[in-house]
Amino acid sequence: MTEGFWDNVLLLKGLYDQALDPVAQRWKLTRMELDLLLFLHNNPDRATAAEAVRLRRWTKSHVSAAVHALKARGLLSACHPQGNRKTLLLAPLPAAQPILQNGLEAQQSFFQSMRRGFTPGEEQALDAIAEKIARNIRDAMNK
Repeated sequence: MTEGFWDNVLLLKGLYDQALDPVAQRWKLTRMELDLLLFLHNNPDRATAAEAVRLRRWTKSHVSAAVHALKARGLLSACHPQGNRKTLLLAPLPAAQPILQNGLEAQQSFFQSMRRGFTPGEEQALDAIAEKIARNIRDAMNK
């Protein structure tokens, strides 16, 4: 199982890259910039730089560079809540909507490719197993 598991992880990453890299290239963004925009869109309740770093395991420096580049292009707003200089609230701006639409379509295509041929029951089982694996990993990391 171990070798097959890692093969699958690499295959999933490769398919995801194949889906998203053309979007980043089309809009002249780095993958980090595109990934950050998609993260913020898909997780509006976690729209801070710190949450992006914590949840996606991205480095602070990469998130910071992406924030600065996206702000400079008018694609992202970034502000500190009043009285809190540590938290940076992030939100895609309207100019980012075409990029987000393109990125969301690529994500959807990725998931459709990955789940092609699955029955609804198999999809539910996969989701349950993936959630169990994620929970076990989070628990192991917090020990």
